[in-house]
Amino acid sequence: GSVVASYPYDDSPTHRLTGVYSKSADDEVFKYLAKAYASHHPVMRTGKPNCPGEERETFPDGITNGAQWYDVEGGMQDYNYVWANCFEITLELSCCKYPLTSELPKEWENNRESLLAFIEKV
Repeated sequence: GSVVASYPYDDSPTHRLTGVYSKSADDEVFKYLAKAYASHHPVMRTGKPNCPGEERETFPDGITNGAQWYDVEGGMQDYNYVWANCFEITLELSCCKYPLTSELPKEWENNRESLLAFIEKV
């Protein structure tokens, strides 16, 4: 896990594991939506999730192009965009895939304003 808003494309023509910006026709819209979420999240907006084992990982403005972060061939985000015209972003909300129940209220507080800002864009 991490704390970042990722947007299409997750797959790239070269299929390099990382570092290839795979721009969609709607790249600016996706960046706008990802920033709308990330800018209201207290950790995501810093661009420094500081996840254990990935302390050096950074994301400018708390967002990333999927393939630039890591290439995913055949992912749902790209499939939904290409075949259903669905503008979908992926939200990585925690370094831990399975946070403890006791941490959920804090996660809600971290994400509440982001969710509202994102919904307003609809």
